[in-house]
Amino acid sequence: MQKSARLLGWLLLAALAFVTVCPISLRPISNEPLWFERSVPYALFALLFSIGFPRHRVMVLVLTIAAAGALEAAQILQPSRHGRLPDFLIKAAGCAFGWLVSQALLGLYRARERWAPRF
Repeated sequence: MQKSARLLGWLLLAALAFVTVCPISLRPISNEPLWFERSVPYALFALLFSIGFPRHRVMVLVLTIAAAGALEAAQILQPSRHGRLPDFLIKAAGCAFGWLVSQALLGLYRARERWAPRF
């Protein structure tokens, strides 16, 4: 499961990088609210990396938020895009939420393993 989460996390990061720095005309169109569109992919990104690298909890949180900031800042390279602090904060909150969900899931998994009957 960790290898799959790592692979999916890296693929999602590549997709986020493309969608973030590509010209606005190439960006996929969604009918979702902007906060949802910005936060949910980053929550999934942090969730996948947290599951993929469970021994590096704090580092995963810091690096996923740093990646969100770097991608937001990279929008300066594209004339049709603009990186803004409020957008970064929404993405960082998404990372934090995904990370918290992963920690809860990992805690439940470990508790289940500890208390499961052994035959």
